[in-house]
Amino acid sequence: MSAESLERQTRSFLNDNVPQIQEHGGHFEIEDVDDETGEVTVVIGGACSGCGIAPMTMRAIRHRLPDEVEDLSKVTVRRANGPRAAVMPNKTDEMEEMDEYEDYSPPF
Repeated sequence: MSAESLERQTRSFLNDNVPQIQEHGGHFEIEDVDDETGEVTVVIGGACSGCGIAPMTMRAIRHRLPDEVEDLSKVTVRRANGPRAAVMPNKTDEMEEMDEYEDYSPPF
């Protein structure tokens, strides 16, 4: 599979299945694609940077994307860095590990 095809499939899944990101003022970027290993890195930003449910959205993308994109072996999802990234990373990390979010199923 070519990197372009892997990237195109990833973008298509995100556009079709995670419209809430854009509807709520966020955005995503496909930062890196490695066609040899099947690894993709997705960055979410904009309003996602300060959103309390972003960790759950990130987890859902990590778990669902490999099931939907052929030849995708690993997904890394992170928040965008920079001056507009108004988030407390230590709290975000804690949220990702909380049992309450283990079975969270966002509407995509």
